[in-house]
Amino acid sequence: MLRAALLLTLALLAGCALGPQSRQGMASYDFGLPRAEKDASLRLHQDLVVAEISAPAWMDNAGIYYRLAYQDATRPEAYSLSHWVMSPAALLGQRLRARLARASSAGVFVPSDGVRAGHMLRLELEEFSQVFDTPDKSRAVLRLRASLIRQRGVEAQQGFNIEHAADTPNAAGGVRALIAASDAASEQLIDWLALRLKK
Repeated sequence: MLRAALLLTLALLAGCALGPQSRQGMASYDFGLPRAEKDASLRLHQDLVVAEISAPAWMDNAGIYYRLAYQDATRPEAYSLSHWVMSPAALLGQRLRARLARASSAGVFVPSDGVRAGHMLRLELEEFSQVFDTPDKSRAVLRLRASLIRQRGVEAQQGFNIEHAADTPNAAGGVRALIAASDAASEQLIDWLALRLKK
């Protein structure tokens, strides 16, 4: 009788470990729905090809990275139970292209479309992480370099450095702050492009 009770208890514990509770511990994030813009101004008026965003090799995965600046800011770590649905560069690329398209009276294309446009935009994601200054205070840090290219070569380059405070010191707070930083970067990028791509 005791042996049967023990086996039943072990079976229940194994079921708990493999069942829905353990799967609920994992969280997958994307950038959510784009912000509603009823009166978006069309600031871009030339066709633009936007290349895939490049990123450092260590960021070429779905990890949500953070840095403990109060201990050692040179060590990026990834949350174990939270991740993006794809790499940060891929998610950011989708978000930026969608925002550029909403701000353009012309076309926004990717290289695989085979469209020949006057300009190509290349973007390099240099940093995309949640930085903890103290155990309970963190901020999103996004660093992006943009290169506007014409047939004769690079026409202009610009770096964007965006920070946004996280409302909670965890993965969910970091995700929200990184999305806000991404949206701020897209607005700054559009402002820069609008000055470069005159009618």
